Amino acid sequence: MSQTMVEELQAEDRILEIAELFPRQGEWTEEDYFRLPESNRMIELSKGRLIISPSPTLKHQTISGNLFSLIRNHVRANNLGVVIAAPMDVRLRKGIIRKPDIIFMSNEHRDRLTNECLGIPDLVVEILSKNNIEEDRKRKFKQYQKAGIPEYWIVDTFQQTVEVFTLENGAYVLSGNYGTGEIAQSKLLAGFQVAVDSVFE
Repeated sequence: MSQTMVEELQAEDRILEIAELFPRQGEWTEEDYFRLPESNRMIELSKGRLIISPSPTLKHQTISGNLFSLIRNHVRANNLGVVIAAPMDVRLRKGIIRKPDIIFMSNEHRDRLTNECLGIPDLVVEILSKNNIEEDRKRKFKQYQKAGIPEYWIVDTFQQTVEVFTLENGAYVLSGNYGTGEIAQSKLLAGFQVAVDSVFE
């Protein structure tokens, strides 16, 4: 057996040894999740599975920064609570840890703010990228709804729209779908309005 073949087999053995240190998909627990080393990848936990997303694009981060600044300025000016940008773990329920792009926690729920993993926020924002459309529009939508998050914003980077969903009788209702040239507004954050164009600048 050649030296190259030996080295390849040794490398495969090391990979298998490392893989055996981690659970299989479908078997991850919160304890396993919180033992993961720090990473610049977006990693979430949902029903025993790790959801790993690519690093965000410049466009995504620009939009996120624009909207984060606008919400935070309003929240600070009116002393409404705290606004946090991703990545920050949010426990929706046992075994489901998500990282919304933007999180608002009202003063009333400051007890849900912890250093490592937040409780249920009052408002979350997700910014669509080509790799997360299914996750944000379907799975996260249902999980945020079930967790009882009062308001959910979906920012569509392709259509350049801001969709605002509010929780009514346990289900999300579209309270507004705002496009370029329009003003998006929150039902939860009293007086908060934002020009859609300023989000996509």
